[in-house]
Amino acid sequence: MNKKQKTLLWRIIIAAIFWVPLFLISEDIVHVDLPKIAVIILFLIPYLLVGYDILKKACHGIRHGRVFDENFLMAIATIGAIVLGEYGEGVAVMLLYQVGELFQSYAVGKSRRNITELMDIRPDYANLEQEDGSIEQVDPDEVEIGSVIVVKPGEKIPLDGVIVEGSSALNTSALTGESKPRQVEPDDDVLSGSINMSGVLRIRTTTEFEESTASKILDLVENAASRKSKSENFISKFAKYYTPIVCYCALALAVLPPLFIMLTQGTAGIAAVWGEWILRACTLLVISCPCAVVISIPLSFFAGLGGASNQGVLIKGSNYLETLSQVKVMAFDKTGTVTKGNFAVTAVHHSPLDDEGLLEYAALAECHSSHPISRSLKEAYGKEIDPNRVSDVQEISGHGVIAKVDDKEVAIGNERLMNKIGAEYRRCSHVGTIVHVALDGEYCGHIVIADELKENSKEALAELKKAGVNRTVMLTGDAKAVAEKVAAEVGFSEYRAELLPADKVACVEELLAACGGKDKLAFVGDGINDAPVLSRADVGIAMGALGSDAAIEAADVVLMDDDPLKISKAIKISRKCLGIVKQNIVFALGIKLICLVLAAVGIANMWVAIIADVGVMILAVLNAIRCLFVKKL
Repeated sequence: MNKKQKTLLWRIIIAAIFWVPLFLISEDIVHVDLPKIAVIILFLIPYLLVGYDILKKACHGIRHGRVFDENFLMAIATIGAIVLGEYGEGVAVMLLYQVGELFQSYAVGKSRRNITELMDIRPDYANLEQEDGSIEQVDPDEVEIGSVIVVKPGEKIPLDGVIVEGSSALNTSALTGESKPRQVEPDDDVLSGSINMSGVLRIRTTTEFEESTASKILDLVENAASRKSKSENFISKFAKYYTPIVCYCALALAVLPPLFIMLTQGTAGIAAVWGEWILRACTLLVISCPCAVVISIPLSFFAGLGGASNQGVLIKGSNYLETLSQVKVMAFDKTGTVTKGNFAVTAVHHSPLDDEGLLEYAALAECHSSHPISRSLKEAYGKEIDPNRVSDVQEISGHGVIAKVDDKEVAIGNERLMNKIGAEYRRCSHVGTIVHVALDGEYCGHIVIADELKENSKEALAELKKAGVNRTVMLTGDAKAVAEKVAAEVGFSEYRAELLPADKVACVEELLAACGGKDKLAFVGDGINDAPVLSRADVGIAMGALGSDAAIEAADVVLMDDDPLKISKAIKISRKCLGIVKQNIVFALGIKLICLVLAAVGIANMWVAIIADVGVMILAVLNAIRCLFVKKL
């Protein structure tokens, strides 16, 4: 609880201590003879103590042309009650209204603190290594690209970089929502905002502080609130027109019935009649205060954005959160989204040698190449390679490599290379890149290399279907055979293959036209090569592109890791948030409408009014805070 909240709490407590005995005296529950003027003055003490800021805000609003707000409603209603002699109820309304305001302030502050703690990734300092090896603690924005920083156990990594020395486990939960520590070692990339859990790390920085991952994430979260949803815009417009209408209705309720009674029944007892109808009007003003709706709706979206951030899903604004809840069609890029985007050996066929032996010859022959296929062969072999065993390396463009390995001629490449050396090869029916191998001109089998599926891709598609996404389309530039195989394995309802970037945009246009504006379409891509499609879709989701300028710029939703399961999680979060928003709108307006009718016919008094206002507001705020709790969705 901050200083302002503590001050308000003490004002409420002191005012309540004054009000309770005065109320008992005014209702003759405790009999004490006091002059009427003394009773009025004594009631004004707790009233002004607890309500002076509301009165001040109401006057400020009137001076600046913003007459019709909740402060004006409370001021007019409570002053009217006191003028009519309902001192106890007038003070009680202001007192309980401030209790509600305190609760609302605390709840909003708590949700903001929760989100701030979840996103507490901004480092306070960096340990900069000097030329003489000494360490100087500096502000992170003073560190230049290429500098070496030292991160000790328990410290946050202040800037993105590459480890040059040391190994450790990193807590990346604030970035990705993943609780499992990530093991890192030299040459691994690390992101700012991660927490070093064990060893000392020396890191060479690759970004400036303003361009670091932590800064980009914080910027996204801070700016998300400025992009309002249709529901929030509706509530703003609603409050703009609703409050003046209610004030005029209250004025009509206070004036027209007494005038009608005067004209039809005469002026006998008219003072009591005026008092009764003015009190009803004051009750109507208290009931009509739109706090519950005006406060709880933005809070629901704010909490939803925070809950999503906690799960590793950055949503750029509540407008995108709302659109995400309406997604029924989803298009996916393949490489880096459904698959890992890195090639790996998946099979070895028709070799007279054992698999490890064939991979050893292949890895040695390719040891001087940096081609992705060469890297995959070396990774599949998995042992240290001695380049001294390799000589006479010939790279034949468009064919492959011929090299001497332990005095044996190793030819490794495609079918054209086998034809060139006269080796009789065997074709492969498997989908992927086929690497043929020959030793001393004799065919020794082939190695199948393919892009691996992400572990959760198939499960992610199944979860999307459960979440109501009824059409899933894979868009890829790969060959039809590869696309067909991946689509069948993962469970896509359809696919498009051999697409250029412009073709992908055309496909998305076609899918959007099929939606007809009723359903929404989301596109999931790596955020770098798919920027045009991400921008064109109703919702663009950048997959596994944390730290990429293109992803953050083009996408509406950024997944902080490359887990496709987070997509269905994001949709569930958005639908829970929108469900809570609708519940609060229906609940708050429904209760108020009922109570307004009761107040107009004289059934509801000030106590019912304050329950309809403060009670509904508290329940709506509590319901809104549920948007933060999304872990089990």
